[in-house]
Amino acid sequence: MSCRCLVGYYLTRAHPVDVRADVAHRALGAAPEEPHILFFTILFPHGEKDLGLVSAVRCGVSIMARGLIPWIWLKRPVYIQARFSYLHMKYLFCSWLAVFVGSWVVYVEYSSYTELCRGHECKNSICDKFRKGVIDGSACNSLCEKDGLYLGKCLSAKPSNQVYSGSWGDLEGIIKCQMEEDPHYDLGAELEPRKESASFNRPTKGTSMEKFKEMVFSHLKAKVGDQANLADLVTLVLGVADSNKDGQISLSEAHSAWALLQLNEFLLSVVLQDREHTPRMIGFCGDLYVMEKVPYVPLYGVSLPWMVELWIPASLRRSIDQWAAPSWPRKAKIAIGLLEFIEDVFHGTFGSFLMCDVSVTGFGYTERHDIKVVDAKRIVPEGAFQEAMRERRCEEDSDCVYGRDCLTSCDLTKHRCTTEVMQPNLAKVCSTLKDYLLYGAPSDIKDELEKQLYACIALKGASEQMEMEHSLILNNLKTLLWKKISHTKDS
Repeated sequence: MSCRCLVGYYLTRAHPVDVRADVAHRALGAAPEEPHILFFTILFPHGEKDLGLVSAVRCGVSIMARGLIPWIWLKRPVYIQARFSYLHMKYLFCSWLAVFVGSWVVYVEYSSYTELCRGHECKNSICDKFRKGVIDGSACNSLCEKDGLYLGKCLSAKPSNQVYSGSWGDLEGIIKCQMEEDPHYDLGAELEPRKESASFNRPTKGTSMEKFKEMVFSHLKAKVGDQANLADLVTLVLGVADSNKDGQISLSEAHSAWALLQLNEFLLSVVLQDREHTPRMIGFCGDLYVMEKVPYVPLYGVSLPWMVELWIPASLRRSIDQWAAPSWPRKAKIAIGLLEFIEDVFHGTFGSFLMCDVSVTGFGYTERHDIKVVDAKRIVPEGAFQEAMRERRCEEDSDCVYGRDCLTSCDLTKHRCTTEVMQPNLAKVCSTLKDYLLYGAPSDIKDELEKQLYACIALKGASEQMEMEHSLILNNLKTLLWKKISHTKDS
């Protein structure tokens, strides 16, 4: 008979048996509820001893012990296991969250990269037209046949304007290519009509050289105004169009030149090709062109990943930018170069140009700290700007803006934008340079420099004496900076 059965058997008998269980506790730090030793006392009536009953009770004690021992030894481990399980779940949740956020960041970066960086599409489109004889240029063979023009790192900020660093043989350059107009094009699209140039259908087949010259002349007149030396500018454009320098312009070369002529940056590079502040154009193919690379971009500051930019306070960002900037004499030389560039585009040889995005990313400098324009897309001919504003309808002043910095007023009687910008180029540049120049400036000129910079920022475009004030303040600033650094090696 099994032990369990013996217990059941004897407990159902009529023997009045009293089984008492006393629980003793050790004094060695054990909790009262944790039993360690069991004492059973068996009381038989009338002093009788029943061996079977004793065996049954012993069996019962054995069963109780087997039930108590696991409870005794597992109570503490169960608590530990529960704590471990909580930590394990917390770790798993944090790991899952990190994987989710990381995957989202990678997806966003990849999506933005594939949308912005479409250089292979641009190259394929250009080379297809070159092989069909539609376009030609000095860079076409290297780009499409010899693979000598290499597209490197993508620098694009907009899908419609592809920008890559690259190399052409031993030369390093910046490659820019125009894509099809995207549906979210900015308010200034009328200043660069991309639809016309992208098709490469002008001039048409059979157009004579004289007719093409007339086309170029009329286009430039609309852009820069009726300048006395406009014929000289036409000659410069035609010289660039003759990519193989054989004295003739083929139809395919004319297609490329006409497409490039729609771009503000190309026009500015031709107008200022002899000035030191504009990068040299190395070559072109269609409306893809290669510019000389500027070693240090932007003008000042450190380029940080966008995820880092989100979490850095503005004050810390300014401190980082100032820390990474060149020494003050070199900053002064860079500022003088930028002021000289203002002189080049303000009533220059072929009319005036307006700087409609005076941001630090649009400028860079060389090893010798000479300023260079790296993005002239928003430097537009004043005549073209005024014509575009004259046709724009408005309800308030904010409707009359081009780029970031070219703002005019709204004539509420006609609901048309006026043509005069509120701030001249010099005022915008001084606003950009203020913190850059004042930080670390020598104490003996700091007050005077600050005074002149604020006077510069206060310039108004519609002032009757604006031109005289403009020239006076510009010359004063250049003189102040030059006198301070002329005796140093940085000059």
